Amino acid sequence: MDVREFSLDLFSLEGRTAVVTGGNTGLGQAFTTALARAGADVFVPSLADDDGTTRSLVEEAGRRYAFLEADITQPGVPARVVAACEDELGPLDILVNSAGICPLGEVRDFGREKWDPTIAVNLTAAFEMSHEAAKQMIPRRRGKIVNICSVFTFLGGRLSPAYASTKHGIAGLTKAYCDELAEHNIQVNGIAPGYYATAITEATRSDPDSNRRVLEHIPAGRWGDPGDLAGALVFLASRASDYVNGHVLSVDGGYLVR
Repeated sequence: MDVREFSLDLFSLEGRTAVVTGGNTGLGQAFTTALARAGADVFVPSLADDDGTTRSLVEEAGRRYAFLEADITQPGVPARVVAACEDELGPLDILVNSAGICPLGEVRDFGREKWDPTIAVNLTAAFEMSHEAAKQMIPRRRGKIVNICSVFTFLGGRLSPAYASTKHGIAGLTKAYCDELAEHNIQVNGIAPGYYATAITEATRSDPDSNRRVLEHIPAGRWGDPGDLAGALVFLASRASDYVNGHVLSVDGGYLVR
């Protein structure tokens, strides 16, 4: 693209359709809202109860919202999700693999009962969703896949070996899919959030010692707000990132440099 063709319209998602797995809770809800405010209609498959809050946020932005109660770890469900999205909202342009879990436990107590579900949700389901999305995107020669990684993509995983392993794995999936899909004008990238103020981190934030340890490691001096991820996601979902591929973008307040 000639730089003289650049405009802020490149960041618009007007007329696009997105799927955000687990997009009605936590960071997923922030991703759904950001995409809608940038112009996309959003389809959310999730096992979490949908109380209408996410729909309200999307419709406030003037966009369409569709929800499907679905366990994307089950065989055939990712294909059903993509088909339902295209039936209800139109051709799939953007996939955000956001659904994830993080069971904790010391090594001697962390067995397959915690390992297997984490691999299934965080990695295998992301692969299957990407596989089904790619089948639709390749013939159209356009598409964006954004995988939600973590700072633990780059670090060890004390008390969370399965989570850290899946986040290392999804970075590998991001690069592998980029390597094959770039020639079809499909961009596959990742976002690595740091420590964010969500329900899942409430116990850490409410403990003075744990909270202090986290904050001392973040140069920005604060926990991230889910809205801090909006710009990164919209960039990677938009035409502005058409030559960005196979990259994992850290949005962590500087956590990884300290």
